[in-house]
Amino acid sequence: MGGVSPAPTGPRIALGIDPGTAIVGYAVVAARGDNLSMIACDVITTPAHMPLAERFQHIYQSLIEIIGIYHPNEAAMEELFFAKNARTAMTVGQARGVAMLALANGGLPISEYTPKQVKQAVTGYGGAAKDQVGEMVRILLKLSAIPRPDDAADAAAVAICHLHTASVLTDNYLKLR
Repeated sequence: MGGVSPAPTGPRIALGIDPGTAIVGYAVVAARGDNLSMIACDVITTPAHMPLAERFQHIYQSLIEIIGIYHPNEAAMEELFFAKNARTAMTVGQARGVAMLALANGGLPISEYTPKQVKQAVTGYGGAAKDQVGEMVRILLKLSAIPRPDDAADAAAVAICHLHTASVLTDNYLKLR
């Protein structure tokens, strides 16, 4: 029969990524139903004096290590927001590619969200300010403080966006079956 499959019993664990070259924010967030909890939230940093190829290698190796430690079962990344500086946009785009490769090699399905989609999912308003997003991350994850630096909070917002968006899509899919 074509019945609805039972929901997985364990929590969904999403790795959210806020890509960059100097700083990559990451957050591992678990969802059990509507209950969200932070597992890890931090940044990967690369020194400005380090050659670009070595910076990318450090980002890749760090993400592979994070996947090995926390065992997320899905990943989400913020899409590139084009900056005024084309050179910066190019290197951030390259860092996104490196992060995406690490996630794919880690066996994770990857979803991408625009900054506006992330803000909409977390605050209810696509034009929300950075401090509003950070405060909603704190509230939704029941934290005592907003994750710092901002890149870590942004990565948590990406993970929250994914967990909310993917669960709505899954629920709608199951209703249609």
